[in-house]
Amino acid sequence: MRDDPEEGMLSWDETVFRDEHVFEIDYVPETFEHRESQLESLKYALRPAVRGSRPLNTMVRGPPGTGKTTAVQKLFGELGVQSGVQTVRVNCQVDSTRYAVFSRIFEHIFEYEPPSSGISFKKLFSQITDRLVEEDEVLAVALDDVNYLFYENEASDTLYSLLRAHEAHSGARIGVLVVSSDLALDAIDELDGRVQSVFRPEEVYFPVYDVDEIVDILRERVRRGFHEGVVGAPELDRVAELTAESGDLRVGIDLLRRAGLHAEMRASRTVSVEDVEAAYEKSKYVHLSRQLRGLSDRERDLVRVIAEHDGDQAGAVYDAFHEETDLGYTRYSEIVNKLDQLGVVDATYADVEGRGRSRSLSLAYEPEAVLERL
Repeated sequence: MRDDPEEGMLSWDETVFRDEHVFEIDYVPETFEHRESQLESLKYALRPAVRGSRPLNTMVRGPPGTGKTTAVQKLFGELGVQSGVQTVRVNCQVDSTRYAVFSRIFEHIFEYEPPSSGISFKKLFSQITDRLVEEDEVLAVALDDVNYLFYENEASDTLYSLLRAHEAHSGARIGVLVVSSDLALDAIDELDGRVQSVFRPEEVYFPVYDVDEIVDILRERVRRGFHEGVVGAPELDRVAELTAESGDLRVGIDLLRRAGLHAEMRASRTVSVEDVEAAYEKSKYVHLSRQLRGLSDRERDLVRVIAEHDGDQAGAVYDAFHEETDLGYTRYSEIVNKLDQLGVVDATYADVEGRGRSRSLSLAYEPEAVLERL
């Protein structure tokens, strides 16, 4: 391999990236295009906090990769610097119980983690509300990927505690944003009546980006993330086309990064369409990888068993799962339902001769791709 700039080859200490962090999942862009109306709606809901009042409760919905989390991060970043306001975004894929949610809130407010054991929820809750009242602060909480709280049957208790805080402690002012990527989940209907009566959220919907919008957004990432001339128009158009097929902007952002790394592996100063195509096989599973990372060990065990018994009846899958984990059928059924809600598994009912109706379980992705990412 020749190290000759004239031949378009990178030397050992060179890179095609100007700033690789631009392509990370937690990057918040300076310019946030094609979401102006959604940002205005969220500002309207959050604005009372600046005046010392409780923010309006808000339901943020939309398919994965449509800018929901970025919008919340951007506005919380602006709101959090205001005096008298605390903002906390909780990733419910990671913190999927009421206690875990309030532990995250506690950690943000007090700037240290609560004890991992020996402290009741009631005491944890009381310390949070006491501090808010003492400091005369308003709290805005975003429950990101709130669907995971529903999958664990923790949503009603969590929201009830947040929304009724002022009753338990006079003067506590808490507003809640819930963010969901599960369009099949009717969050309001799934909540207890005691929560429905006080939640009454504003609703903000984030639709899928169209191709022109995807090109605009990815072009800005290219400008900030790559050196000039690394990604040309044909390559950008191909990335946008593949991104539009998935409907998830994160696929395109991840694809740009992987295509850049693939070009570097060839020691090339520019990304080619071939680099894009080679990288796409991995980028198209970015959503799957994120889902699998949020599963518990037992849930991952069941995914692996289903991958090995793809298309089998639920009873046969349970036998293999029970032999490996010793878990009972009730817990097994709960995990199957969660994986079905997540879109990782398709649980389909069918008539089985002599046995009535039974579920067959199959993966929503190629078994080899799932096993590789487990």
